Amino acid sequence: MTVNDSYRGIWVFAEQRNGKVKSVSYELIARGRELADALQTELSAVCFGQGITEADQLIASGADKVILVDSPELLNHDEDLYTGQLVELIQKHKPEIVLAGATSLGRSFFPRVAGILNTGLTADCIGLDVDVEKRLLLQTRPTFGSNIMATVVCETKRPQMATVRPRVFKKRTPDTARKGEIIRVDFDRAHITSRTKLLSFVEDLTEKVKIEEADVIVAGGRGLGNAEGFKLLEELAECLGAAVGASRPVVDSGWIPYSHQVGQTGKTVCPKLYIACGISGAAQHLAGMQTSDCIVAINSDPNAPIFTVANFGIVGDLFKVIPLLVEKLKKG
Repeated sequence: MTVNDSYRGIWVFAEQRNGKVKSVSYELIARGRELADALQTELSAVCFGQGITEADQLIASGADKVILVDSPELLNHDEDLYTGQLVELIQKHKPEIVLAGATSLGRSFFPRVAGILNTGLTADCIGLDVDVEKRLLLQTRPTFGSNIMATVVCETKRPQMATVRPRVFKKRTPDTARKGEIIRVDFDRAHITSRTKLLSFVEDLTEKVKIEEADVIVAGGRGLGNAEGFKLLEELAECLGAAVGASRPVVDSGWIPYSHQVGQTGKTVCPKLYIACGISGAAQHLAGMQTSDCIVAINSDPNAPIFTVANFGIVGDLFKVIPLLVEKLKKG
């Protein structure tokens, strides 16, 4: 028997904001359920925060257990406290796989957890599977500008850890008849040191609809000409109840905040409808949106790479096309 044989079970870190569990956590619960069934093991959701009321919903979505650490000190994502608490729980319960969303929080504190535990971590995965015989997590992520998909394994260390991009997996339909166990853990602040202090939290008011959770996204690129061009996109987005996205060059130019960036170095999205306006379609951008259910591309260049992934293409001046769309939508 090896040391790794003492590790069993799959954990999903269920990230919350203001007491509400993020969508990516339910996506990971769905995939985690499939992996746990293949390995014939338990699936647990681990949630830190204050006033969390979704434990039953996590069980209905596929978790066998919910480990709940409810404390006012965990409300605002203090990374030192989150790191210390998760390390303590992992050392005690020894899960073989631990997953989290590749969100700002997941990307920042999960590597610290892996470092303290002296184990491996694969970041920004877009696929997860298991080798049942060897009990290995097969972690797929894009590399070399998304031209190659690499499958990474962590053979000798446990737990196997990965962060996964939002909207990669589909959520399950909740089964309210599912039964599970809720384990409440008291947060012991005394032995966890925090070197940081949160002074304030500033909401990004420009992001009216979260792009990683949106069913419809209207995204703009350099074809908009300047920051003023986004006013046209915002008008179209308002008609559709859509989020506004952007390619990296316009974010780098300061036309719109980074929170709107779609692509390899931004957010991965999978809406029902993605409207790309003035976006040429570089590989890095396509990596973040090409799994959208329906892609509509508007571009004046008929040879733009975006048309290779688009379901519908409109070759034309977006400053003429978009106002026509807005006018038609407003008429109903």
